Amino acid sequence: MKTEKTIAVLNKLITINNDRIEGYQTASDETEEQDLKLLFSQFIANSQKCKQELANEVRLLGGEVAEGTMVSGKFFRVWMDVKAAIAGKNRKVILDSCEYGEDVAKGTYEKVLSDDLADITGEQQTLIRTQHVILKADHDTVKALSDASVTS
Repeated sequence: MKTEKTIAVLNKLITINNDRIEGYQTASDETEEQDLKLLFSQFIANSQKCKQELANEVRLLGGEVAEGTMVSGKFFRVWMDVKAAIAGKNRKVILDSCEYGEDVAKGTYEKVLSDDLADITGEQQTLIRTQHVILKADHDTVKALSDASVTS
């Protein structure tokens, strides 16, 4: 196992958590509905916790912690801004945008868990699997809310 590869895998997950943090901050700014603001705040806290755990692993390996976001995350935020502006802060549109972002985050974790296991330790695998369960629950919550919302 190469340390550089391990750091790259962990930083990929840090980056997707950075995307979630920024994406949910944008979503919170785009809605006036307090229940969504509270939910998005919880999701931000989940990603901050995940990011911190991953950053600790990177630092233990002597690596530099990723600070940025993915190109797809930037696209997600721009797309949400445009859709929210057009839709007049429509709950369903915001939730659909969040669901798209959650799909990307969930997919990133699943890709790491299927393609990169040789590059991470057993303890790191356990950490990533635990985080994946949390993010999948967030995804399922957003999907359920989106499915229950009606476009107006």
